[in-house]
Amino acid sequence: MMKVRVVMVILFSSLWYSEDSWLRLFARFLLNFLGFIFWGTAAALAFGGVWWILICKDYGYLYQEFFLPLPGCLAVAVAIILLFTGVLAISVSAKCSRYKQGTLMYLLLILLCLEMSLAVLAQIYSIWMASELKSSIGYLVYHYNGTHSQASGNSTMDVLQKKLQCCGVRNYTDWLKETAASWHLPAEKAYVPESCCKEEYFHCRGDLGHLEQFFQEGCLKKLEDQLHFVMLYVFWCCVVVSVLELLAGVSNGILMTHETFYNLRFLESSNFL
Repeated sequence: MMKVRVVMVILFSSLWYSEDSWLRLFARFLLNFLGFIFWGTAAALAFGGVWWILICKDYGYLYQEFFLPLPGCLAVAVAIILLFTGVLAISVSAKCSRYKQGTLMYLLLILLCLEMSLAVLAQIYSIWMASELKSSIGYLVYHYNGTHSQASGNSTMDVLQKKLQCCGVRNYTDWLKETAASWHLPAEKAYVPESCCKEEYFHCRGDLGHLEQFFQEGCLKKLEDQLHFVMLYVFWCCVVVSVLELLAGVSNGILMTHETFYNLRFLESSNFL
């Protein structure tokens, strides 16, 4: 009976050790794979951050806040940290080291906090900028005087309409009442600015009798869609990377549970005899 128990214990021990070794092997493979994936996601996140910074540079005149590029800068910073985290993950999967594994855990925790903050910030900016944008473009349209002078309101609105290929706030009809009132024209003679005209129509003067010659879609929707797309892109990048980091943390944790932190053999009583 005793021999049977011993055989059963040895059998279960060997099965447990075999399963344990397979688990460690899988954790190493997954951590190595995620290290390379982190490089790709870092590039994607950096692209979104730079994209946002360039948009802020192009349309910064519509906002007065200096912290407008903050999400883009934060995304680039997260991408740089993520790049080094990928290198460390590959290094840990090749050769386990308690110091490297601990550093990797800290980096994953820091990245997780930064990415959650960036995701929340992206959603807040999407809502805030939509309302701010409407008032800014509405202000430019209202103060457009219809002349060819170098007034700041005129040049800004003209540049915006040419760049986005749009006309007015919601659509070209926003100019009808504005031009009649501010350009001192009768309502039936209302025009749209020449910056609404399409490039292929050289003789376009914004005459409402030739709607095909100018853009009819409003600038607000075009710019809102562009900003919303970038913020949504950054948000989902953060979500995907956070999930991958949780997997990397679990894999690293599995490897850490099978490594002794310190060699405590010097405490054996035989060493004190």
